[in-house]
Amino acid sequence: MTIHAGSCHCGAVKFEADVDLSAPVISCNCSHCSRKGFLLSFIPAASFTLKTPDAPLTEYRFNKEHIAHLFCPKCGVEAFARGKHPATGADVVAVNVRSIPGVDLDMLTIKKVDGAKL
Repeated sequence: MTIHAGSCHCGAVKFEADVDLSAPVISCNCSHCSRKGFLLSFIPAASFTLKTPDAPLTEYRFNKEHIAHLFCPKCGVEAFARGKHPATGADVVAVNVRSIPGVDLDMLTIKKVDGAKL
């Protein structure tokens, strides 16, 4: 894997994440992800570092409320979310790959997930 730097649009929220962009990223069709166009890579929480720990983040939860969707209150971009792995209960981070500058989206393998039925 490779350490990638990412951020919200205004730069108030910055992170580094060890993300394998050669692995499939998730495109979910739930009401939230589909509206925002997320492409997500789920990684262990230990592989994620919030570089701006004092940055204000607004949290949004919906449906079963298992995922804390965290977004910048200034620009509105959700660069990442936090949750638990459904099988193991381990802490995970869902990195919005679109918040990593320079990623060639056409080179990604996209796995469609039917989150609308979950």
